[in-house]
Amino acid sequence: MVPQRVTEWFDFSGRVAVVTGGGGVLCSRMAEVLAEHGATVVVLDIAVAAAQAVASRIESAGGAARALSCNVLDTASVEQAAASVLDAYGRVDILINGAGGNKAEATTSPDRSLFDLPADAIRWVFELNSMGTLLPSLIFSRSMAAAGEGAILNMSSMNALRPLTRIPAYSAAKAAVSNFTQWLAVHLAQEYSPRIRVNALAPGFFVTEQSRYLHVDPATGAYTPRGQAIVSHTPMGRFGVPDDLLGAMLFLLSPAAAFVTGVVLPVDGGFSVYSGV
Repeated sequence: MVPQRVTEWFDFSGRVAVVTGGGGVLCSRMAEVLAEHGATVVVLDIAVAAAQAVASRIESAGGAARALSCNVLDTASVEQAAASVLDAYGRVDILINGAGGNKAEATTSPDRSLFDLPADAIRWVFELNSMGTLLPSLIFSRSMAAAGEGAILNMSSMNALRPLTRIPAYSAAKAAVSNFTQWLAVHLAQEYSPRIRVNALAPGFFVTEQSRYLHVDPATGAYTPRGQAIVSHTPMGRFGVPDDLLGAMLFLLSPAAAFVTGVVLPVDGGFSVYSGV
């Protein structure tokens, strides 16, 4: 029998959760699981067809969801999405800032040195991850400040804790996300309400469509040398899968974490604590 307190902690009924980048591999599962726990989920993505596919899956499973187009780098677009959410539901209880990613042009390789990286590619990666977290946080937290409560969950990365080879823009951007998470947690608690919490997840290595080219040889399906190095430095001996993030997500968004704010929680199979020897 599940204790009543645990049932209550993880019952999100009546709450409205907004998920940016909700059409992606990781955040689509977050959206689906929040809906399974009773939340009404608004799936935001610049690729509205991907967002709609997620919302349709949630509705087919008996949950409540809505898809909206949103460019997290465009203030007007985010403002419009926020207005649509408030018009429809009157509140925002949860914000997951999941929009982000890397691109090959901002990544060094045997064929692309640091000195060959285009400034536009570096800027794109940095802005998508850092500004793409900051703008939705500022806009959606207004209603949380007015209500005096809410929870924001940002997506940082293992790269913020231990900068990795080849991805300078992505590592720097995720470090900015971690720092902003800590700053915003203090600011909202002190200036508006201690019941507004801001935390982040720092996923270790998950094979997604954006990172597959770094970790898996498309011709053979075998790990690349980089992929094998990651697995050998992960004590649990594997890459993460989307469901590995869900328990940590539910905890940080739930009343079980009522006294937890400003935390950047690694979900990495032990990578961050392994020295290699």
